[in-house]
Amino acid sequence: MSELYIVPTPVGNLEDMTFRAVQVLRDVDLILAEDTRTSAVLLKKYGIATHAESHHKYNEHQKVELIKEKILSGMSVALISDAGTPGISDPGFLLVRTCAEAGIKVVTLPGPTACIPAIVNSGLPCDRFCFEGFLPQKKGRQTRLTELSAERRTMVFYESPFRLVKTLAQFAEFFGDGRKAAVCREISKVHETTVRGTLAELRDFFTANEPKGEIVIVVQGADDHPKKDS
Repeated sequence: MSELYIVPTPVGNLEDMTFRAVQVLRDVDLILAEDTRTSAVLLKKYGIATHAESHHKYNEHQKVELIKEKILSGMSVALISDAGTPGISDPGFLLVRTCAEAGIKVVTLPGPTACIPAIVNSGLPCDRFCFEGFLPQKKGRQTRLTELSAERRTMVFYESPFRLVKTLAQFAEFFGDGRKAAVCREISKVHETTVRGTLAELRDFFTANEPKGEIVIVVQGADDHPKKDS
């Protein structure tokens, strides 16, 4: 019986690909890619000729049983997303769970992810943190923010540049204007930047300076001071 490999891919600079990741993608029988057009650039760069099929949030429920059966029949399969580690705010969880429940060995390679560089670069405590990914857009958003207002660990969020200012304004409202934070954008890319300050300062900065690119927000955890400014 063959295995399922979870293979992280670069979040920015294609040179962040590991030797092991390249070898696994060359050796497996099939690559499942979130977007085969995006992955084609990476595969071409490293001379990976393995056949690739699409596997994304819109078709994973329909394909997961078929993929499981392919692996049980002897195929080795690797899952990659457009960037970073599959399963972290990307498709992957359902396939991993299905294969694990079927007794298939799942091998997850260490590698690129946006949240770890962002939290380390933020200058905020990183000995304990919680990863929140993308917050709910509508239903449950305010409830989640209310719950997180008392979270004492450093918090990490993913966000779209189009919603960044609104999200920072909500963070300031629920967590307090003076809560420290950092906005990291375009990690591992040419225009990588980190802007640090209070939530109020970051809200004002990005109101005046239109944000672009992939965004990670790192927010200081609650302390013994009031959660909201008076």
